[in-house]
Amino acid sequence: MRLTDDLTSSKWIWAKGILFLFLAIVAGGGLLLLHPDWVEAALLALCVWAACRWYYFMFYVIEHYTDPGFRYAGLGSWLRYAFAKRTKP
Repeated sequence: MRLTDDLTSSKWIWAKGILFLFLAIVAGGGLLLLHPDWVEAALLALCVWAACRWYYFMFYVIEHYTDPGFRYAGLGSWLRYAFAKRTKP
């Protein structure tokens, strides 16, 4: 498999997802160990929630409600789409 090939193996997709979850737990746990306070925990939870909602907005809401014909290939694709000059029909 070349580096530029798309990831198609469901086993590796699951492994990637689990590694992201592990990374999030370790990073969040590390922050809470460094600053064990309810305010920091609440701010961290709010940050995670808002980031998840932003991701949902970028890919699901835009693709399904705003522009159903456009398919995104990642953050770079979305940024090009978001900042592209569009003409109104």
